[in-house]
Amino acid sequence: MFALVDGNNFYVSCERAFRPDLKNRPVVVLSNNDGCAIARSNEAKALGIRMGAPWFECRHLAEEYGVVALSANFVLYGDMSDRMMSVAGGLGPGQEIYSIDESFIDMAGVKGDLTVRAQRVRERVLQWTGIPTGIGIARTKTLAKLANHIAKSADRKAGSYPAELARVCNLASLPAADLDAVLQATDVSEVWGVGRRIAEQLNEGGVHTVLDLVRLDPATVRRRWSVVLERTVRELQGQQCITLEDQPAPKKEIAFTRSFGGAVTELVDLIAAVTRFASGAAVKLRAQGSKAGQLQVFAHTSAFRPGPKYSRSLILPLRRPTDDTVALVNAAVRGIEAIYRPGFNFSKAGVMLLDLQDGNLEQGELDLEPEAPTRGHLMDALDKLNNRYGRGTVVVASAGMKGPQRGFEMKQNLLTPQYTTCWSDLPIAKA
Repeated sequence: MFALVDGNNFYVSCERAFRPDLKNRPVVVLSNNDGCAIARSNEAKALGIRMGAPWFECRHLAEEYGVVALSANFVLYGDMSDRMMSVAGGLGPGQEIYSIDESFIDMAGVKGDLTVRAQRVRERVLQWTGIPTGIGIARTKTLAKLANHIAKSADRKAGSYPAELARVCNLASLPAADLDAVLQATDVSEVWGVGRRIAEQLNEGGVHTVLDLVRLDPATVRRRWSVVLERTVRELQGQQCITLEDQPAPKKEIAFTRSFGGAVTELVDLIAAVTRFASGAAVKLRAQGSKAGQLQVFAHTSAFRPGPKYSRSLILPLRRPTDDTVALVNAAVRGIEAIYRPGFNFSKAGVMLLDLQDGNLEQGELDLEPEAPTRGHLMDALDKLNNRYGRGTVVVASAGMKGPQRGFEMKQNLLTPQYTTCWSDLPIAKA
């Protein structure tokens, strides 16, 4: 038995936890550089603001309907996610954190009424963190994901599903006839793993609802579509094919890219930018216990702004696989110096770490030159200082000094305080 716990409109809910004045108001959270909507409250959705909508197209709604736009505060969202997941983990003995706002819970062996238990945990998450959640319970992960969708839809859209399925939906507890009715009312495109193109192909074959998909023969699905869709059908039929992952698999590539807040023309600013990107990627690399064998750096102009266009990338093999920030920064700086051309307004740059391998593996080589000093302890100290005092407290010198905002830094003109991670932003309750 699995449960999927999902934070409702998570980024918006994190903001509302510290801003009660935002409740019942249309709110959108914007992407990097305050570009487009990446999270919307139900009130904003009702106004027709779609996911990914550019803010300049929706700005007029702020005056007409009081839409509140906020810059993405990922430091706050990450910390609130940790708090939510720690409370949600009490639902069962095993937990897989699937994304910043979703986690699967293994409820095998849990005694008592699972629906009541889930309702209590949901209330606890809301009381302790301020984050409203939806919980779906079922015999497989695919069904649990579907149950979560039903729980949120029944809560948000009255009449779409029976009211008793709102907020917490336990498909395993439904009688067969009621389960068929719920699956019949759910579009096949809502199934986890069924994308737009597959949904269109299924519709062409007469499969429109989840119940239609459940009734297909898995072997036929494999022949006509794929083994992946066959696995999905078997999961919907109650056969467990996807297990709980206690630890996520290490990433095969690590990317750190950003669009600039303004046009960047000078090499020194590009060097500062890729230094920060390589440093950030190195932190992620060490966190998963890997080393990189190659580094790719790129920079390009905007396809939508006037002026000459330029785009270039370069892959640099590293002498030996490393997780050393200084070595990775040196490679990134060499790369950006090689691809830089004056006279262009660069709008984006980035660093990708490639050819990742287990950090415990060591590459031996002939002693043709003095051994480079090991900086394992230095990197550990660097990470601890930045974790304790804030990212960017200690940086490689080519990242530049802190000061007035530079052209390559993100626009975050609507950023809220980091309420839970910065002492100076700690909210004060007054009697």
